[in-house]
Amino acid sequence: MTGADYGQILLFLFALVFVTPVIGTYMTKVFEGSRTVFTPVFGWLERLSYKAAGVEPNEEMSWKVYATHLLMFNLIGVVFLFVLQLTQSWLPLNPQNLPNVSWHSALNTAISFVTNTNWQGYSGEVTMSYLTQMLALSVQNFLSAATGIVVAIALIRGFSLRSSPTIGNFWKDLIRLTVYVLLPFSILFAFVLVSEGVVQTFSSSVDVWTLEGVKQSIPLGPAASQVSIKMLGTNGGGFFNANSAHPFENPTPLTNFTEMFAIFLIPAGLTYVFGSMVKARRQGWALFSAMFLMFVVGLGASLLSEFSHNNVLQQAAVMEGKEVRFGVMNSVLFSVITTDASCGAVNAMHSSLSPLSGLVTMFNMGVNEVIFGGVGSGLYGMLLFALLTVFLAGLMVGRTPEYLGKKIESWEMKMVIVSILAPAIVILLGAGISIVSPAMLSSVSTKGPHGLSEMFYAFLSAASNNGSAFAGLNANTIGFNIALAIAMLVGRFFILVPALAVAGSLANKKYSPPSVGTFQTDTPLFVFLLIAVIVIEVALTFVPVMALGPVVEHFMMLRGITF
Repeated sequence: MTGADYGQILLFLFALVFVTPVIGTYMTKVFEGSRTVFTPVFGWLERLSYKAAGVEPNEEMSWKVYATHLLMFNLIGVVFLFVLQLTQSWLPLNPQNLPNVSWHSALNTAISFVTNTNWQGYSGEVTMSYLTQMLALSVQNFLSAATGIVVAIALIRGFSLRSSPTIGNFWKDLIRLTVYVLLPFSILFAFVLVSEGVVQTFSSSVDVWTLEGVKQSIPLGPAASQVSIKMLGTNGGGFFNANSAHPFENPTPLTNFTEMFAIFLIPAGLTYVFGSMVKARRQGWALFSAMFLMFVVGLGASLLSEFSHNNVLQQAAVMEGKEVRFGVMNSVLFSVITTDASCGAVNAMHSSLSPLSGLVTMFNMGVNEVIFGGVGSGLYGMLLFALLTVFLAGLMVGRTPEYLGKKIESWEMKMVIVSILAPAIVILLGAGISIVSPAMLSSVSTKGPHGLSEMFYAFLSAASNNGSAFAGLNANTIGFNIALAIAMLVGRFFILVPALAVAGSLANKKYSPPSVGTFQTDTPLFVFLLIAVIVIEVALTFVPVMALGPVVEHFMMLRGITF
């Protein structure tokens, strides 16, 4: 690594710490209904949205009503996306005359974008019309991101409210978040991307002749608007098949840096929102510290592995599968960031990472992506782990566990266990069944431990709502499209709904003042215990399959053996 590489990493870390309270303060004002800098600009849109949807913004909802409205809203989104893909050839804004999408790919894609996964078993530029890209995929990039964030806010209210039967209004939270955070931020970011060369046009593909005298069709389209929200909303779906490795999505080192930073911007800011709304900012910084430390350690391990000597290729810092304009360090940094957050955008092929670097990406997703995580989902996932930590700490000292003045009882722990076990079960079952299924096994391009990693990574990515792929796996088949769609649904809603159930239970509880025996949750000890609980959970769940995949591949590499 060069001095410039170290400097860029330090700049990224410093900027993340510096911006967190800034963006967090702004989002707190949005969620508390205060006037913001964008109120004069977008206030009319908020009021129009309430009127068009027939919403009474001051009407409070119980957690069950909140969850019901959320689920119905997402169901409508799935149906709309599904139908639009099946009919795109007869609709406008299809200059390339692309055909309708197959039913199983359309179903997988609809569920993928509604669950904020953005797994893509197809090549975007030759499958989706401009109308589908904008009206279906880009719109869901906003709405799926907003859905995750409002659940995190509802859970925060569960801690801050006292003996309340309600946790807010789903529609008000969704509209305010979209209008005052996601929309203006994505517009500003899109202008930055366009200024650096990211394409934004309705023109059709352009045919050119290469230096070899071969005719090549260069795809175009309204990419910048989708790229901006795919990063800010930790969605990750690429307008082009190569995603952020494509020069039309990520042309310069500046766009590469800003795209990486955009992935962490809102998830990091939400930790500050948490501290502000519960009136204990040290609590928010404790969660930020746990996420930050796990990110730094994972990044260090991945960089160490990638820059170590590869005995198969007889060199270090292998460039295969990576973009020359970014280099190895930026490829590794991007891979760690995108799998820490449930983003899934990539600027290099993860299948080409060294075995232990690949292991780091799997670990990041295996923790339910709470290392900053997806927008909203990272925070509510981390808060559920925090409840598990204080519960275990309470058992060790023989006291009733408490967190922020709320007693943690059996109902909360049942919901926490469901949120942890449900994704793990669907990942292991899905990968295990696929490995013994001849039809699905035929989709794997590589034998040996790397082939196992491809299969495991696919289900891990789907159930973690990440969306990135290990490449080499032909997942656009009926079997994989259906299996991965199920994994995405379980990974999203079997965490999201339990989080709302916990929010409702906590909001209805009375406040218990801290006593001498109360376990402090804003100290380095709590941060250490929280990280330990997360690591142990991943180890108990996924170590066997990780050992048979990337770990075996690593030892084979050390002996110069390939497969």
